[in-house]
Amino acid sequence: MYSGASEVMPLDSPTQVLAIRHGETDWNRDKRIQGHTDIPLSELGRAQARLLGQALGDVSLDALYASDLLRAQETAHAVAAAQARQEELALQLDPQLRERSFGCFEGLTWEQIKARWPSQSEQWRRRDADFGAEGGETLADFYQRSVAALTRIASGHPGQTIAIVTHGGVLDCLYRAATGLSLQAPRSWTLGNAAINRLLYTPAGFSLVGWHDEGHLGSLEQI
Repeated sequence: MYSGASEVMPLDSPTQVLAIRHGETDWNRDKRIQGHTDIPLSELGRAQARLLGQALGDVSLDALYASDLLRAQETAHAVAAAQARQEELALQLDPQLRERSFGCFEGLTWEQIKARWPSQSEQWRRRDADFGAEGGETLADFYQRSVAALTRIASGHPGQTIAIVTHGGVLDCLYRAATGLSLQAPRSWTLGNAAINRLLYTPAGFSLVGWHDEGHLGSLEQI
């Protein structure tokens, strides 16, 4: 597991991290693999982003980061727009917060991938850490990249509250880093669009405070 602990940041000045998956896209709804393909939010996703922004409007954020992919940017802009001190809160884009690159799998559904590449799809299903679709990242490389980026960002804000808008795969890595679960452990947690996940960061690493808070989305219906 990646540690990435800072030698400078004091243990009694944890960073409060609000880790958020972008709002829904049409490809999410169609269950198509997005990866680095730059898909915008759907109408529902934009509504989710607005409600997310409203929910965080009274939270005094010291910094706001997002993946540079459009779906994360759009979601993060909604958060920034609702901040009372938005004139001081500049959105910082970081390509290291991108979703895993899935290469030739992107744009396809699981069933299409399974039909075209049965052996590769099985490696993916088993969470083989050394497997990567042609043109994409291996799971091990993606984990290292994601947790390194999250650690770098969180360690730069001791004693502050920050929001990070990213992708489902990155949040999966973060959950595993915070709980000590292996890359091969079956996922039993939810990676909801526009849900709020709360963690603390110290030089000892990440620790989980709360996961998948979607109360702000209320009874938002599918559009």
